[in-house]
Amino acid sequence: MAAIEQYWYRRSPLHLLLYPLSLLFHALVWLRRTAYRIGLLRVTHLGVPVVVIGNISVGGTGKTPLTLALAQHLIELGWHPLIVSRGHGAAAETPRAVTPESQAQTVGDEPLLMAQRKLCPVWIGANRVAAAQSALNAHPECDVILCDDGLQHYRLARDFEIAVIDGNRRFGNGWLMPAGPLREPLSRLHNVDAIVCNGGKAAAGELAMTLHGDVFRNLRDPENIQPAAAFSGLRCHAAAGIGDPTRFFRHLAALGLRCTTHPFPDHHVFQPAELDFAECDALLLTEKDAVKCSAFADEKYWALRVDARIDPALIDDLMRKISPHGR
Repeated sequence: MAAIEQYWYRRSPLHLLLYPLSLLFHALVWLRRTAYRIGLLRVTHLGVPVVVIGNISVGGTGKTPLTLALAQHLIELGWHPLIVSRGHGAAAETPRAVTPESQAQTVGDEPLLMAQRKLCPVWIGANRVAAAQSALNAHPECDVILCDDGLQHYRLARDFEIAVIDGNRRFGNGWLMPAGPLREPLSRLHNVDAIVCNGGKAAAGELAMTLHGDVFRNLRDPENIQPAAAFSGLRCHAAAGIGDPTRFFRHLAALGLRCTTHPFPDHHVFQPAELDFAECDALLLTEKDAVKCSAFADEKYWALRVDARIDPALIDDLMRKISPHGR
């Protein structure tokens, strides 16, 4: 977690010092959204339903597991989804397909994770409209787009908006950047189609989501799959470069694993020396971090797969909204 983010989730005089900048940021957010709403900036419709999964706060809230869960549900219902993402940290700027063999530094860690699940086509691009159009040209069978982390990408017209919130951290101090973690004011949640609460206790009007997973895949030998119990009694270290590393560490503790924990910033690019821990029998990673470590991993590296369980009401609401598009 970046140094300033530590202050977003506790009371600090720094909030007051940064508050004038937050007011300026709020004004810019409002002006940009208003420009799209009144037509000063053009919104592009793609001809197929677009489902946007995003958040109003900085940092991971569980958007990627939710995107994968939605893709799986849509496939089971007979749809042909396409996932489009910015590709945080990706070297590639122009639209391109992400394959299981892609490199994380080229396409981004989260798109690569999603591509390796092999559910549906995954494309990235700094311009998500162009990325979606290129992907639809390459995959004309796709009839619904899932836009990962696209809540603030107003140029792309959307049919269903999902805001994902961290049920434990919620909204921190409730202030906009840089004094707080919010990308948009809390009032933005009044305009989305669904609010999904990942972990913690869902408030009134929110739909619950939980992450589940208790098996680990060896990075050196992907065919080697082990249950959590196999690591009991071993000297385990756990590293996480996600929005809230403590979420991963709590998950491991709930599985009964005692680990020496090592938090890193979100989207951290790991170097082998950073993970060369003494007295380590097993190094436990998230899937998102594992895609960046596969090239140098040895037999001690293991990745935990997690899947999102979502309230069925979310799928019902989504189907009611997008089904008129010819389904």
